[in-house]
Amino acid sequence: MNGLESMATGPMWAGFIAFVLVMLALDLWVFGGNKAHKVSIKEAGLWSLGWFSLALLFNLGLWWYLKGTVGPEIAEQKSLEFLSGYLIEKALSVDNVFVFLLIFAAFQIKPEYQRRVLIYGVLGAIVMRAIMILAGAWVVTEFSWVLYLFGAFLLYTGVRMLKAVDEEPDVKNNPVLKLARRTLPVDEGDHGEKFIIVKNGKRYVTTLLLVLILIEATDVVFAVDSIPAIFAITNDPFIVFTSNLFAILGLRALYFLLADIADRFHLLKYGLALVLCFIGSKMLLLPWFHIPVHISLTVVATLIAGSVIASLYSTRKENK
Repeated sequence: MNGLESMATGPMWAGFIAFVLVMLALDLWVFGGNKAHKVSIKEAGLWSLGWFSLALLFNLGLWWYLKGTVGPEIAEQKSLEFLSGYLIEKALSVDNVFVFLLIFAAFQIKPEYQRRVLIYGVLGAIVMRAIMILAGAWVVTEFSWVLYLFGAFLLYTGVRMLKAVDEEPDVKNNPVLKLARRTLPVDEGDHGEKFIIVKNGKRYVTTLLLVLILIEATDVVFAVDSIPAIFAITNDPFIVFTSNLFAILGLRALYFLLADIADRFHLLKYGLALVLCFIGSKMLLLPWFHIPVHISLTVVATLIAGSVIASLYSTRKENK
């Protein structure tokens, strides 16, 4: 395996980061992302469609630019890598949704306050993902054999997920949450959308901030699976970074889109587990057998679509 190489220039990196910052600013201060309100299915659907469309437009622009600078063959390869990475990240982020639902339910967070928690959760996730991706890129560049460890880890994670697919995490006994409770002054009352309050001249953190900390910790755990999965598709840090961030930017809208119907996709976790097993196996087999990107894309799409269809079919059959 060779070191990581990127076709992206400095202006491309700067342009994408500027785009992310502008979109986050618009979401926070123009579209009301920092204001408490219950997100409707229609609003979540429009945001999901918007983020998906932006990701496809970005991929089209990337293909057009590379076609004119390095040729159509590389342009097609990079656009396929981005699409595959984005699809994998988007699929794996559904697992985040299931855990977020458990967290909000466990702490009885009202729907109108969930949006604010998730927007700040996305901000934190972007920073952490960027650090993890850059660190991962450096490690793979310096020690290419680490990719085999990634493959083994993904295969192990996929098998473990298949075995524990019906188990629900005990969010209230999470070690990160226990540490936060021991080190921070917490006021458990209902304080609306506030993260910090002042009571009798002393500052306290609210339950909402504990939930935000737990969501950030959860995203780190998921990132440990998802980032190595994209390195199985591409060795270009720019593709890893952009596909990952587009999936993260659309995570909040995806959560509200699936929040009321998540139980209808109970078989999706099997599909996600098989995706991790496939990607892990692909990385381990790379010295002897290379699976082209378009084949990987087809396999991943088939596994995800198949588990979704099977979920909807079984749910419909049970309701008859």
